[in-house]
Amino acid sequence: MTASGADQRIVLITGASRGIGAETARVLAARGDHVVVNYREKRRRAEVLVAEIVAAGGSASVAGADIADPSSSKALVDGVVAEFGRLDVLVLNASGGLERDAAPGYAMALNRDAQTRLTALALPHLPVGGRIVFVTSHQAHFSATRAVPPGYEQIAASKRAGEDALRTMSAEFESGGVGFVVVSGDMIDGTIIVRLLERRDPDAVTARRDHGELPTVEEFATAVADATTVAAALGDTVYVGGRDYVAAG
Repeated sequence: MTASGADQRIVLITGASRGIGAETARVLAARGDHVVVNYREKRRRAEVLVAEIVAAGGSASVAGADIADPSSSKALVDGVVAEFGRLDVLVLNASGGLERDAAPGYAMALNRDAQTRLTALALPHLPVGGRIVFVTSHQAHFSATRAVPPGYEQIAASKRAGEDALRTMSAEFESGGVGFVVVSGDMIDGTIIVRLLERRDPDAVTARRDHGELPTVEEFATAVADATTVAAALGDTVYVGGRDYVAAG
């Protein structure tokens, strides 16, 4: 890890040891931010990512926490603030529920309850001009009006519930001068979610590819990184890919 400078933003990214979260960390570190790479179990993978970022001249550190656990979430935020003295950006990237061994209710506990709890814990530490970014999918964001791929129903419902719950906190965001942006993407090529869906229902993924090339991890992560700085109204949604979803919506 390299020490963060006083002029660097401190950016906490949940679920950042792989996939979109990891690539978002790379992009933001390359832009000069200090990224805190949150992981749940894969410490070694998170450490490898941080080493890669540091070797490239960036600044990063690891922070293990299960955000579905209230005490672990509090320790995560308290630890970041204790180490760096502040928190400037929270990227809510972690999600789950498609795992075969996931307990009933886990998707809602992680994709809704954990998101609002972590946001509430972080909000008192975010400065005026700070930013919260919630990462979601078109399949969840548009789930009220579009069919959801078989096997993805719990994820879609819980992610949409998480987005809705965060939007109810808009008055708190506004009073603290903190921005809130949602980034929604079509199925993202190369992610674990797409790989799991391809095993369960390959036709669902093929159907999305028929509408055009799916966004890559790099493209989507860049959009997430951009959302931490782009001028945006409170609650704006950034769409990546899936023109048919956006046009219909």
